[in-house]
Amino acid sequence: MPTIRDVAKRAGVATMTVSRVINNSGYVSEATRTKVETAIAELGYVPNMLGPSLRFNQTNTLALVLTDITNPFWTTVARGVEDAAQEKEYSVILCNTDESIQKQDQYLTMLLKRRIDGILFVPAGNKAEPIRLIQKQKISVVVLDRSIPNVDVDIVRGDSFGGAYQLARHLIELGHKHIAILSGPKNISTSVERVAGFRQAMEEANLTHNLENVYWGSFSQTLGCAMAEKALQTSPRPTAFLAVNNFIANGALHTFSLAGLRVPEDVSLVSFDDIPTIINPVPFLTVAIQPAYEMGYQATQLLLARLTNEGPEGCQEIILPTKIAIRKSSAPPISPTNSSN
Repeated sequence: MPTIRDVAKRAGVATMTVSRVINNSGYVSEATRTKVETAIAELGYVPNMLGPSLRFNQTNTLALVLTDITNPFWTTVARGVEDAAQEKEYSVILCNTDESIQKQDQYLTMLLKRRIDGILFVPAGNKAEPIRLIQKQKISVVVLDRSIPNVDVDIVRGDSFGGAYQLARHLIELGHKHIAILSGPKNISTSVERVAGFRQAMEEANLTHNLENVYWGSFSQTLGCAMAEKALQTSPRPTAFLAVNNFIANGALHTFSLAGLRVPEDVSLVSFDDIPTIINPVPFLTVAIQPAYEMGYQATQLLLARLTNEGPEGCQEIILPTKIAIRKSSAPPISPTNSSN
């Protein structure tokens, strides 16, 4: 891990000068400041805000960086993380990025400065650089829910492809011929994998006209409304929809209601991620249920094993199976359209 002395040596200045640049205290010429900042960037140096009083460089603190704590799925994941951490007497800091790269980077900088012991990380994008930054500081990291290309890192996630495939097959078996998928961002692996599962099911059923019925947006109710509204304007209109998360599904339900469409009498809707029964005691949506608690718990166990050098050799990718719960929101179409495929 680079030290302040390494930065001073690279920049050709005294450690006190580096300290002044980092803390923005005392006079430093612009030329010298530029040399120090360049050395910091080249070495990937992150100042240790805990200082020399941290005798063993261990805080017994983990960070959970996730994308939307208002989503019950992530609340359940967070509970799994906390339970596993507390069993080993670790505390957890929660950071919510709202799928913002800028907020994500701000949180990571703060956490690295405080020498957090390990990070459970839900990336807001698909770039490897944030993970490499964490690893460069010799801090253990486990990615949750998503895959990131071009970097070796532990991953614990649900079977997005398989869950979407099963949901799409369910709609096909009910007799639907015109099906649309309401997805999240194109740069998030969960969106991409769920669309791929949907398309695989369509190809196998020779319903290739549905391959273009893909609407990209965000994991939000607002975009769920907008995507569903756009899909309803197409001809032939879809008789069934697959939403890639529960917020998108809620948005679609709102749009269907405004359009005077009944679910499932006029249109079927299936989705990823269940709502806990404590919040929704009478479940309605047909869903692909990911084991959210187990995801958080297992990811934390793996992270803690890395901290004590007891983890498995090589990076692990643990893919947890999804379970389909068939409920009232999906039914055969009233008048199946027998158009050519």
